[in-house]
Amino acid sequence: MGSMTKVALVTGGGTGIGRAVALALAGEGYSVVVAGRRKEPLEATALDGSKLGAKMLSVPTDVGDPQSVRALFVQTVEAFGRLDLLFNNAGSGAAPVPLEDVTFEDWKSVVDANLTGAFLCTQGAIKVMKNQQPRGGRIVNNGSISAHAPRPNSAPYTATKHAITGLTKSTSLDCRKYDIACGQIDIGNAATQMTQGMVKGVPQANGDIAVEPRIELEHVARAVVYMASLPLDANVQFMTVMATKMPFIGRG
Repeated sequence: MGSMTKVALVTGGGTGIGRAVALALAGEGYSVVVAGRRKEPLEATALDGSKLGAKMLSVPTDVGDPQSVRALFVQTVEAFGRLDLLFNNAGSGAAPVPLEDVTFEDWKSVVDANLTGAFLCTQGAIKVMKNQQPRGGRIVNNGSISAHAPRPNSAPYTATKHAITGLTKSTSLDCRKYDIACGQIDIGNAATQMTQGMVKGVPQANGDIAVEPRIELEHVARAVVYMASLPLDANVQFMTVMATKMPFIGRG
C-alpha cells in the first residue's frame, strides 16, 4: 500500500464505540467517514477527528434503508476514491420486556438497524473493495457478548447479534476471492451510554440485580485498530474484549 492514505467507514460513528474507533483511526492517519442517524453527533466526531489532522466526512445515514446506504457509499468514493475498512458498528436494542410482549415494530427496528444495516453496508463495501486498485479491504463487524449468550429479555438484540456471526463467516468465505478480510469483535461492557445502567445494576439470569464492571472505550478502539492494521493476508476472525469480571464465563 505504501504511503497511500487508508480510508475507513464507521457506522454508528456519532457516539460510544463508533466515535471512539473513528477517532482512534483518525489518530492513526486514516481518512474516516462517520455514518449514523443523527447529524449533530456525527459532525462533532468529524470535528474532533479533523483536529487530529485527519480528513473526515460525516454522512447522516439510516443503515436499514437501501437508498440511504447507497448514497453513503457514493459519497465515500466521491470524497476519498476508495475504501479500506468498514466497521459495521451501528446498532440498537429494544425495551427489555418478556419475549412474548416484544412489539413487531420493536423487533423490526432492531433487525433493520443491527442485521439488515450490517448486511447492506457489507454489500456496499464489497462492491467498492473488489473493484478498486489496490484491490481488497477489511470489514470488521461489531458482534457482542450477546453473539454468544443472551441477557434476560433481549431476544431481538441477541438474535441479531448471533446472526452477525453468520454474516461475518459468510463474508469471510465469499470474499476470499476478492482479497477482502472480515472479522468480528465481541465487546463486553464497554463504558458507553448504552451500558450506563450497569453502574447501578442490571438484571441477571437468576433474577438478581447486579452491578457489572465495565471497560474503558480506549481498549476497544485499540483492538479494532489492531485488527485493521493487519495486512490483508492475516485476519483476526473473532476477538472478545470484555471486562474481566463480567458475568459471562461459567454460569454468571
